Amino acid sequence: MAAEPTKVEDQVAGEAPTVAPTEPAPQAAETKVADAAPPAESAAVASTDGAADAAPAAEAPAAVPAAVPAPAQDASAKEESKEEQKEEPKEEPSAKEEPKETPLTKLANRLPAIKEKAGHDEMWGVTLVDIDHAPTAVVLQKFLRANGGDVALAESQLTSALEWRKTTNPAALLDEKAYDQAKFGDLGYVTTHEGSDGKQTIITWNIYGAVKNNKATFGDIKEFLDWRVALMELGMRKLNIDKATTAIPDGAEDPYQMVQVHDYQSVSFLRMDPHIKAASKVTIQTLSMAYPEVLSHKYFVNVPTIMGWVFSALKLFLSPATLRKFHPLSSGAGLAGEIPAFASSLPKEYGGSGPGVKEGLTVKLTEAPVSGEAEKADEPAAAAATAEDSTPKADDAPQEAPKEEVKEESKEEAKEEAKEVPAAEAKPEEAAAKNTAVPAEAAPAGPTAAEVKA
Repeated sequence: MAAEPTKVEDQVAGEAPTVAPTEPAPQAAETKVADAAPPAESAAVASTDGAADAAPAAEAPAAVPAAVPAPAQDASAKEESKEEQKEEPKEEPSAKEEPKETPLTKLANRLPAIKEKAGHDEMWGVTLVDIDHAPTAVVLQKFLRANGGDVALAESQLTSALEWRKTTNPAALLDEKAYDQAKFGDLGYVTTHEGSDGKQTIITWNIYGAVKNNKATFGDIKEFLDWRVALMELGMRKLNIDKATTAIPDGAEDPYQMVQVHDYQSVSFLRMDPHIKAASKVTIQTLSMAYPEVLSHKYFVNVPTIMGWVFSALKLFLSPATLRKFHPLSSGAGLAGEIPAFASSLPKEYGGSGPGVKEGLTVKLTEAPVSGEAEKADEPAAAAATAEDSTPKADDAPQEAPKEEVKEESKEEAKEEAKEVPAAEAKPEEAAAKNTAVPAEAAPAGPTAAEVKA
């Protein structure tokens, strides 16, 4: 019985190999499957490799949408570069314009040399500095405008004006010197008028009808010029150029100008006194050189209608810009109609309702006797001495001939006076002022055309 188990065990043991192979069968199958797997795996791998190989091709189309923005970015970049290229030319001119000099900057660059040459740096109360100093810029602009923007001409005139101010000292002529009341009293004034827009206008008045003695007033040319310059300086101070805060804008109206009125009431237009002619010539040359572009308008009032042809003739010789400053009026009362902005503040004699012109500012005056009056005081004694010397004497018989010459001269003078009588009758006030002639500086003729530019 014991052997059976053994057999059984042997069987079992023997079967083990039998069973063993059956069990490995699946392994074998698995092995076969495993062996067969490689082809499948190969196929799978192949398919995977194929997929992997195909992936780039598949990804390429997929990358196309991702790459689509790139051309858009490139396009936008190109557009930006194009726009930059378009903008660059626009910026170039501005870059070129910055260093470009204007007439004002050119004159300002020359200013140090101008001041050194003239030995003076003051103009109308302004100490000339540079273009960044507004009052200096305004002064330079006036000299440029007076010369049509020509820098060389403006430099020449500015140099001359500075040299003249150095030697003349106009400020002292106004502040320190007093002028003869008999010669210059009531002859010139400066008034200030505020318009409806709040803007102030300065007027300088030249009352030539107030001249009592032509020789006394105009005979001493230096004295007359000093008085005239002092009156001009008084007006310039009222313009307040030294308080300017900005330069005059290009092409804009100059706010630092005054109005000038010449009144010819009771002035004779029949002849030109030689003293007036000589003094006026020097005055015109000086004022036009030393005070350019300071007058906005010039009114000639109480001018006889017959003198209208003179102003018409001037149109042939003066520029339109200068003619616009000329305003001849036959009546003083008509001035208010020409300046409506502040007409009410004008003196009554000029069509307004304001204070009289004599209440305006004027230069310092003294009561010193005028030389003409001194000459008149000596006339009786001189006449007596002449009469005594001309008394007929026995030994003086041959001197009858000179008496005849005197008679002839008297006849000639009488003829000249007779020629003036009709005009005096036509205008009594001219007869009353027959010794007063039109100052050339103020007369509506060629010389005045030159001065009006000042």
